[in-house]
Amino acid sequence: MPFVQTNGIQLYYEERGSGEPLLLIMGITADGSVWEPHVSDWEKYYRCLLPDNRGVGKSDKPSGSYTTAEMADDHAGLLDQLGLAKVRVVGVSMGGAIALQLALRHPDKVSSMVLMCPWARCDAMAKGIFEHMVDCKARFTPEEFSLYIQLLIFSKQSWDNDEKRAGLEEGRKQDPPYPQPLHGLAGQAAACINHQVLDQLGTIQVPTLVIGGQEDIFTPPWMGQEIAEAIPGAELFLYEKLGHAFHFEATEDFNARVKDWLQKH
Repeated sequence: MPFVQTNGIQLYYEERGSGEPLLLIMGITADGSVWEPHVSDWEKYYRCLLPDNRGVGKSDKPSGSYTTAEMADDHAGLLDQLGLAKVRVVGVSMGGAIALQLALRHPDKVSSMVLMCPWARCDAMAKGIFEHMVDCKARFTPEEFSLYIQLLIFSKQSWDNDEKRAGLEEGRKQDPPYPQPLHGLAGQAAACINHQVLDQLGTIQVPTLVIGGQEDIFTPPWMGQEIAEAIPGAELFLYEKLGHAFHFEATEDFNARVKDWLQKH
């Protein structure tokens, strides 16, 4: 299986497609397989790299707090192991925070990036949500925890749709092949809470698209807006009436929109 030794851990990754490399960085609680609705399209155009972040999936899950900086270094090491000098990057949620650190710490490795529902700093409410997430993981059944996450990320529009709501219910019943341990989530949550790079964003010089949902209650629109305002030349697009999971709620439009943007940048 494809593992690399990077930054003191064994990092698992998969590759799909061919062409110029595209690094896809997933969010908190999720492994690289969650990119499937998107990579099934993007692999037609790019060599897609799908790592499992430290703390989840098949990658190592060291105890203690993680940082977005060390997680960015994990991915930089992956690129070095694969002999890739420069890549396009798409990061979602925590993955967007990691992508920011990758662009800041390894600017020579990033040619352009798409930041999905990202943040550059946590306010008190965001900190409370991440702390509560860990508490819920410790106390809930897996199905109850899945419901909590779904309530955070899917919009009212999805919950009000009978077919989509039935799909969410079915999804809660699926057992992940590699369940995330509590300490892995706690380490990732610490990385999210302590991510603070807003004052550095003016140094980023790569084309950047910030994209999110106007009804996102997990990482509200202001978080992406201040990133787009801080990065020189960055573009911002927000889906109306969609939430944190806008990319699952409007998959066809999202896949095409990101592919078209990447092909220009």
